[in-house]
Amino acid sequence: MKVLGIIPARGGSKGVPRKNVKILAGKPLLQWTAEAALKSNLDRVILSSEDPEIIAFARRAGVETPFARPKELAKDDTPAIDVVTHAVKELKRSEEYHPEAVMLLQPTSPLRKTKHINEALHLFSRHPEATSLVSVVKIPHSMVPESLMRLDKNGYLNHVQSWDERRNLRQEKPVYFARNGAAIYLVKISCLLEENSLYGARILPYEMSREESVDIDDLFDFEMCEYLLEKREKDQS
Repeated sequence: MKVLGIIPARGGSKGVPRKNVKILAGKPLLQWTAEAALKSNLDRVILSSEDPEIIAFARRAGVETPFARPKELAKDDTPAIDVVTHAVKELKRSEEYHPEAVMLLQPTSPLRKTKHINEALHLFSRHPEATSLVSVVKIPHSMVPESLMRLDKNGYLNHVQSWDERRNLRQEKPVYFARNGAAIYLVKISCLLEENSLYGARILPYEMSREESVDIDDLFDFEMCEYLLEKREKDQS
């Protein structure tokens, strides 16, 4: 299966200013994803960005930069699907390039490795009926719906979901998964363009560990990733 890899990296960021080029454990944040993607089995890897500095950096790192993303698709509230759809349509228009699927690799998941990308590709290839694949992480039992409470108007806690108190044990609670960023979105082109969706009806899960699933939204996440990456590099040396 011919799969296009897209790294979205706009210039603006509120949580961590200029985070895509901010140094993380000795490398710009974007470089961690670029290196993992370029060593993988993806057919090709491109950048989607409106920012000249980020485009120039990606080009030096070996990532293709076939276009500059329109500024109207680089806002805080721009949906990821619009970014992916633009890239696919632009490559079709300019190059007649027709991948069968596309993988979105957000730089904010720097703990994602080449092996994760390749494992996701392999899993997806074994399930031709699937419309998409999304990387997920298992939710801690203390954060599942059966454990959650919310305040009512009188200031008292109420259970979000009713649950037998005698079964209030970790082993008894249902298992839930959440997107871990997501570090990996993989979707068939037919689903993307015909259904206007990154998911479709048949979504495969690709589970990653909590340590691999940190997604950078703010400075705390950034510092957590730095600690984990430096620890990983030290353990491998």
